[in-house]
Amino acid sequence: MAYLAFTDVLGAAAPATAQPAAILSPAADRPSARFSALEWSVVALAERDSLSTLHAPGRVAVALGTLFGSRPNPQLADSKLEALRKIAVLTWHQGYHIAESAIRGFLSAGFTHDHYALLASSITSARARRDRRISR
Repeated sequence: MAYLAFTDVLGAAAPATAQPAAILSPAADRPSARFSALEWSVVALAERDSLSTLHAPGRVAVALGTLFGSRPNPQLADSKLEALRKIAVLTWHQGYHIAESAIRGFLSAGFTHDHYALLASSITSARARRDRRISR
């Protein structure tokens, strides 16, 4: 693939306003955040998970599980997908009101702030659509 060297075309004395828009755009220097199909399915499944799935079961829950049969553990084996599931569960239940420590855990799993913005905007849009359907 060929490219055009703008410094050759515009010359060294060209004003900054003559630079191409891609160079001036702040989003051009970093790729936009995307999730794979597997990651989107984790986000969709997280809608059904309760906040209690974010923590290890306590003694009472374990005892009740032995009496009445335990529920399947929704935690994922892949640590990156589990971090995504946790932040998605929190976002489904709390919207943008999430503790900074939870976001730090999400970022330390290898995601970016752009990933969180994409996730949060997608979930809040889905919550709004769901609430409109329920209110009709």
